[in-house]
Parts: sequence; structure tokens; C-alpha cells
Amino acid sequence: MWDEMTVEFFVNHYNYWMTVILMMIGLYVVVSRGNLVKKIVGLNLFQTSVFMLYISMAKILGGTAPILTDNPNEVYSNPLPHVLILTAIVVGVATTALGLALIIRIRESFDTIEEDEIFDIEQQMAKTSHPHAETPNKC
Repeated sequence: MWDEMTVEFFVNHYNYWMTVILMMIGLYVVVSRGNLVKKIVGLNLFQTSVFMLYISMAKILGGTAPILTDNPNEVYSNPLPHVLILTAIVVGVATTALGLALIIRIRESFDTIEEDEIFDIEQQMAKTSHPHAETPNKC
């Protein structure tokens, strides 16, 4: 069923397959769940998959740290993607903390963190503040 080249392709590119799987799981959690905390977890999974992608692309087999040596044929790994991902991790932690803080405020205001319930509460609030909002104009 599987020929040798296909199996070798999948094995040699397992990091990309894991990235795609994590990315799709994160996207699925964000789209399919109404709980705001679960949406934050899904976004973090998605974000982690992007980190994995960049870090795995930056690694060179047999490459060393970019420190000058006497060997002119030395192969170096590029440290820039790793530095950028480190910065992205810090930003990701900060945005996750902000998102969770907003969820706490939403919970205090609406007494729920379910997206559908919040939408229903907002519609009820809009109806009570504008009682004639649903009546169409007859001109």
C-alpha cells in the first residue's frame, strides 16, 4: 500500500506533519467551542504550532552555534529564528494573560463565559433598552 518513498517522505518531514496536526487541533478548538477559556487554549495550541514550524526550519543538521572557529568549512545554524520565537513566546504569554483577564471581567459582567449565553444576554439587554427596535417602520 505504501511504497518506500512515501514512507521516507513522511518520516523525513514529521516536524511539518506535527505542526499541521497541532495547528488544525488549535483551529478546531477555537471554531468549535463556545467557552472563552477553551478558545484561549486553542489559540495557544495554534501559536505553539507556528513556533515549532519556525524553530524546526531554522535547525540545520550538523550545524553548530555561530561561533567563529578555525575550521573554514564549519556549518552554522541561524540563531535569528530562535531569537524571534523567544520574543514571540513572551508576547504570547502577555496576550494570553490579557485574554484571561478579559474573560474574568466578562464573567463578572455576564456571570458566564459561554459565547452563546453572552450573545443572548446582550440581545435581551438591547431589547429592553430599545423596546421598539424590532418593529419595522411603516412608511
